[in-house]
Amino acid sequence: MSQPVQPPNQPQQPFGGQPVDGNPYAGGPGQGAPAAPTGNPYGQQPPAPTGNPFAGQQPGQGAPFGGGAPFTPAPPARNNVLLGVAVALGAAIVAGILYGVIAGSIEREVGYAAVGVGFLVGFAASKVGGSNPAVIAASAVFSIGAVYVGQLIGISMILADVAQIPFSEVVGDHFDAVTKAWSQEADFMTYLFLGLGAVAAVGGAKKAG
Repeated sequence: MSQPVQPPNQPQQPFGGQPVDGNPYAGGPGQGAPAAPTGNPYGQQPPAPTGNPFAGQQPGQGAPFGGGAPFTPAPPARNNVLLGVAVALGAAIVAGILYGVIAGSIEREVGYAAVGVGFLVGFAASKVGGSNPAVIAASAVFSIGAVYVGQLIGISMILADVAQIPFSEVVGDHFDAVTKAWSQEADFMTYLFLGLGAVAAVGGAKKAG
């Protein structure tokens, strides 16, 4: 029987080792078999570590552990109705006081100031509470109240100046006289400014939303 043909370029056994069990490429006892030569000295080198455990993933490949693509949290929605209403109330108080100080200082009402009051209330409330109808409605109502309070403050400042008494005394001891004076002096422009505040509040809320 003819002998099996040996593969060409058979590597030499180091230190005189002999083939084991008929395998000419097997190492000595206790040694694993070396990999077959490929002709590329760099073919069996593992990729260099990059410090990124996901560097080997292809684009579009899911995240490890079968979880799919990493989840990106959406920005929080501005839909806190209660907080929006609270902000509308706070802004109405501040804006109403400023409006009253301006009206009392110049002893007249200014339409642009009433519009500014409503816009500020609606814009601030919608920035926090979103475009919820309840927030917009609260902004309009509070804006009317802010303009009304501002008108009372303006009348109180005028009465305090005329009577030569402190403003706090007018508000604290003669507030009924202030409301009576408002009723007597109220005209079309007075109610128009109240309406402008409400309309501006709605516009400010839509602008913020």
